[in-house]
Amino acid sequence: MRKFICLSLLGLLPALVTAGPVDINTADAATIARELNGVGESRARAIVEFREKNGRFASPDDVLKVAGIGPQVLKLNRENIRTGQPAKTINQQ
Repeated sequence: MRKFICLSLLGLLPALVTAGPVDINTADAATIARELNGVGESRARAIVEFREKNGRFASPDDVLKVAGIGPQVLKLNRENIRTGQPAKTINQQ
């Protein structure tokens, strides 16, 4: 029984691992790879190289301009991609 419980808990670990917020305008490739789901070292290096060649990303959607980054990667990480820009708010009157 104890073995079953331990194995069951181990099965939950992937669900507990989530991406963390990362500023793609300042983070290094290792940080990007660690914090974004579906982004390994190769894609992370591509993000950094794109930034160095083309300048800052204005919004999370701009990451789609990087070769190898598609809509699914953006969908998985949209809430955690930061660009150093303050969040837009709606002015209520």
